Amino acid sequence: MVTPLANDVWWYDLSGTNAFLVDDDTLTLVDAGMGFHASELIGGLRAAGFELRDLDRILLTHFDMDHVGGLGAFDGTEVTIHVGAADAPLVTGERKPPLSNHKGLIQRLGGPLVSAPDNPVEPVEDGDTVGTFTVYETPGHTPGHVCYVSESLSTAFLGDLVRESGGRLEPSPWVVSYDTAAVERSLRSLVERAPAFEVAAMGHGVPFKREGSRRLADVVTRL
Repeated sequence: MVTPLANDVWWYDLSGTNAFLVDDDTLTLVDAGMGFHASELIGGLRAAGFELRDLDRILLTHFDMDHVGGLGAFDGTEVTIHVGAADAPLVTGERKPPLSNHKGLIQRLGGPLVSAPDNPVEPVEDGDTVGTFTVYETPGHTPGHVCYVSESLSTAFLGDLVRESGGRLEPSPWVVSYDTAAVERSLRSLVERAPAFEVAAMGHGVPFKREGSRRLADVVTRL
């Protein structure tokens, strides 16, 4: 099932990780959960009034098994996958996560749960636009982590740059990040550059329907 967050924005609560569905005149899935979430992803499309054939694109905030594992559900469809340029080779399988970083090691261990999609993968960079969304490079959790902000929908998809805990946003912690100093720099940069938004939709925890940009700015004051 999916839960409406705003007009044309829905939340998939996938039991530990989140995905989102957006209709900005092009039906878009944001992140794809794990492989065993395939039926929930397809069922959520129908619950929101769509069919699989209506889906046009997938926006990935980053490469992690709980965000890309479900991509196989869309093999054979005419869906284009967008992902940050530095994470794109991991999604396509052209490169493996580095063993020299603790987070890379975690990603390697999850490798058997991830397979390369057969859909086209389009790398995105800072300032690119995809539909109504502007891409903001926010490295740290992963080198190619990006956030997508739609001013017209007043919605920001924040991936794992932050997580909701105890009713507020918290930065990505060391144990699941490549570089926490980069996480902090990315947070400051996003707060400075992104337009105001109401909906804050993150990869873990309960999304916020109101005052999203204020809540994100509050994270920076606590760094």
